[in-house]
Order: sequence, then structure tokens, then C-alpha cells
Amino acid sequence: MADKRLFKILRFDPDSGRGPAFATFEVPWRKGQTVLDALNHIQGFIDGSLAYRSSCRAGVCGSCAMHINGKYRLACETQVALLCGTITIRPLGHLPIIKDLIVDMGPFWAKFKTVRPYLIAGDAAPERERIQSPADREHLTGIVDCILCAACYAGCPMTDSDPSYLGPAALAKANRFVVDTRDGHSEERLTIVGDEHGIFRCHTAFNCSDVCPKDIDPAGSIAHLKRMHLARKLGHYKQT
Repeated sequence: MADKRLFKILRFDPDSGRGPAFATFEVPWRKGQTVLDALNHIQGFIDGSLAYRSSCRAGVCGSCAMHINGKYRLACETQVALLCGTITIRPLGHLPIIKDLIVDMGPFWAKFKTVRPYLIAGDAAPERERIQSPADREHLTGIVDCILCAACYAGCPMTDSDPSYLGPAALAKANRFVVDTRDGHSEERLTIVGDEHGIFRCHTAFNCSDVCPKDIDPAGSIAHLKRMHLARKLGHYKQT
């Protein structure tokens, strides 16, 4: 089977009355094939009922995040040639399954919106733009690259054990604006994230940073928010 690979995919349709079960598919292999290519082949030529999300095919939209051979990855970026043995695919964890590899992202988006994930200026709008120095912009390098794929959310053990936990994506986004010198509502954001369902629910497992396809460090952002929150409590808060 040098020219073929086996794909073992978790199938589940809540309306069917049956529980989740794996289905195995044999897919022709070619050089440069991604997991998303294989899923497209299965849907197009073997089983048209297979359900999954994809859009940009370029690692930008984040919609094809799923659990592939033991790790959360983007299907469009994951090369079949680099995966060993039977390729096992599951949907994102800690989110309700709509069908097969499609999950309900509603809880993820609800928590994300809680941190007010947009710039809120603390002064009147300037005539042209809010100037930010290259040094201040450097603090945002990396943390602005989140594609909202929810791989970190699915990989975090606390999003499963505490349904109210905001999760690493929302907390990293809160840190993105706490760090941004143009934002004027850091105090409010630190209040939002500074309870038992926010930054102090994080147990620093580092799963979120390990699975991020853009090499963002959500665990580092959460640690920074903890420092800022405690500094504020001690009267030493300074936006950095």
C-alpha cells in the first residue's frame, strides 16, 4: 500500500440516534498531499456525507483545525507524508459536535466576545491615526497573529473541567489589547479576566502553546496578565 494511506475518521450525526464511531477509508497518496486533500478525496469520491470545515486552504482562516494523529493541527497544512501509520482524525475537543468533524463554535465565540476583543481608545479620535512607536509595536509581535482556529481551546484541559473558563484564545486576545499602547481600557480587561474563570483558572499545562499552528504563546500571554493583575492589586500596575 505504498501508494495508499488509511484514514480513520470519527463519524457522528446527533440526529441518527447512534453514538460516535470510527470509519476507515483508503485514500490514494501523492507527493505534497495534505490531510485536507485526503478529506476532499473522501468526500468527493468515497463518501459524500463526510462533514468537515475548510475555506482558505492556506493556513489563514483556521476553519480546518482538527485532532490529527494525537495533536491538534490544521488539515490544510498537515502533510500526509509526515504522519506515521493509519491517520486518525477527530473533531476539536470540548465543543459540541454538530456532525462528524464539525463542532459548534458558539461557546468559543461567546467567551471570546467577553474580553471585548477590539481596540477601545481612551481618548478622542485623532485627525489621522493613533501613532505607535516601532518599540511599542514590537510588544505585539506574535500575539496579533491568532487565526481563531480554537486548537488551543480544544487542547486546554481546563476548558473541559470548567465550562465557564474563558480559555486560552480569549485570554491571549485580552493580553493583546492590554499590551497595545493605543488601547485605553486595560483596567477593564484585567477586571474581566481576573477571576476564578479567567487567568487564575489556567494551570499552565502549556498545551495551548504547543498546538498553536502560528507559534503563538497563549500561556505566556496568560502569565503576563497574571503579573499585570497582581501588580494592579499591589498598586504597581503599568501598561507594558
